[in-house]
Amino acid sequence: MKTADTIFALSSGAPPAAIAIMRISGPAAFDILRGLSGRVPSPRRASLCSLYSPETQEILDQALVLVFPGPDTATGEDLVELHLHGGRAVVRAVENAIASLPGARRAEAGEFTRRAFASGRMDLNEAEGLADLLSAETEWQRRAAAKMFGGAFSTAIEDYRQDVLQLSARTEAELDFSDEGDVESQHNVAITNICEELRQKMLQLLASPPAEKLKDGLRVVLAGPPNSGKSTLLNALVGREAAIVSDIAGTTRDMIEVPAAVEGVALLFTDTAGLRDDSADVIERIGIDRSHAAMQQADILLWLGAEGAGPTHANLIEIAAKCDIIVNAEKSADAITVSAQTGAGIAELLHLVAARAKTLLPPPDQFAINARQRAYLEDAATALAACSDSADWLIIAENLRQARRALDALTGRAHTEDLLDTIFGKFCVGK
Repeated sequence: MKTADTIFALSSGAPPAAIAIMRISGPAAFDILRGLSGRVPSPRRASLCSLYSPETQEILDQALVLVFPGPDTATGEDLVELHLHGGRAVVRAVENAIASLPGARRAEAGEFTRRAFASGRMDLNEAEGLADLLSAETEWQRRAAAKMFGGAFSTAIEDYRQDVLQLSARTEAELDFSDEGDVESQHNVAITNICEELRQKMLQLLASPPAEKLKDGLRVVLAGPPNSGKSTLLNALVGREAAIVSDIAGTTRDMIEVPAAVEGVALLFTDTAGLRDDSADVIERIGIDRSHAAMQQADILLWLGAEGAGPTHANLIEIAAKCDIIVNAEKSADAITVSAQTGAGIAELLHLVAARAKTLLPPPDQFAINARQRAYLEDAATALAACSDSADWLIIAENLRQARRALDALTGRAHTEDLLDTIFGKFCVGK
């Protein structure tokens, strides 16, 4: 990424649309605007400008123009927004006109946000929160992403970092100056106790449900013997014909996964092959093996077999399916009684599944940490544990440095280009 370049891209949705917003960021942003319109309007005031082709002077569009001088902008650079009419030909003509001007090039994926990070407008955690906010499809995803983007996690990490810095300063004082009498000696037990308190705070955060569950959806597995109504129930739960239904035992031979949002929670409903021990069909046996694996990986298990015959699972829900057929309504009152044919009990079951799911997710008013963030936080906690286990000032000092490095990596103070490429490459071109 060449930060000296001036970049541009369409930042709104794909045309045609009522309005198309073109962003230009970099040192030549105002010169480019001048080349298109002949002037640079007053900063932070919407102005109507005619845009012309730099080569033919043909009018391209009349646009609402906003000018933002850096560094107090989204990217930390001079920034221009062109609010164009949203036709494809208009957008294409303005893009070609900008590209023909000196110093301008088309932005790469996530480059606007990456420049915001490089200029200190946000750290890596806030950037990842923004990416999650842009891709959020459920209310719980949106609220957690907004917390991360708003800096709630970064604030907690900065507090940890300041605590570690103070511990490091006290440890270095013990190492360097205690023999001179200039600094009051602090017994290492006091420092290691604080390290342990800080580690416990990190462990509490690490014990929270991971962001991946919130983002990818909790796995809700339907399991039971053949012809117990799994596929019919799946179709009723997701509101469409996602699975083939027939009276022939063993119709479902492989897993069928259908994403759905229920009460603002992302779920992945999974239909499985019917469980039985007497199948001689090799393909069906493979499906049954996959069913057992899916049940082990399930966050919530809907059991449609005989009551009590399902596997041991922390979130197993007994289902009395086909309640419209008397012979099938044989489970106790604790089971959820449903009929996919009449719709009886479906709303109650969906509500129960959503309620169980919410207990497995981060609370909606809290952020959720992803695998990258979790790994660095674990590294910091491990280093602090080593401090608590040692009485050697040198070892304590080194482990505090390791903890500080891990926390710096969390926010992006310490990073690699490959890591930045991975994170910002997830954004669209205009963000």
